[in-house]
Amino acid sequence: MTTINPYLNFNGNTEEAFNFYKSVFGGEFLVLQRFKETPHAHEVPADVQDKIMHVALPIGQGNILMASDTLESLGHPMTVGTNFSLSINTASEAEADHIFNGLAAGGQVTMPLDKVFWGDYFGMLTDRFGIQWMVSYSYEKQK
Repeated sequence: MTTINPYLNFNGNTEEAFNFYKSVFGGEFLVLQRFKETPHAHEVPADVQDKIMHVALPIGQGNILMASDTLESLGHPMTVGTNFSLSINTASEAEADHIFNGLAAGGQVTMPLDKVFWGDYFGMLTDRFGIQWMVSYSYEKQK
């Protein structure tokens, strides 16, 4: 397992929150992608096109704070108190499979592990204790 980082969800104000975090912690965003910049942009309502699909801000040594706008209009209701996940970035697909399947035992898979449009092998689940996890392997590390 390479790293574990917090992944936060906001109800439409991710950009405001992350500009605040950037002012507190410093640094620059590694990624700031809007819904209009995704291959599925045509499926997203016009009023949320500029909302944040993914943002990543490095904090300290090897930690990355990440987030997205979790919008009800896109079928993703956000509930304060459960609006975060732990994101695990693995060293291989095999490790991703092992960790994902282990955490999924007795839990609920919300997105099976698969290759996704941003180029990673990625999946999401809620374990049997109610903790939300994102598991990914980045093929870019192998280039």
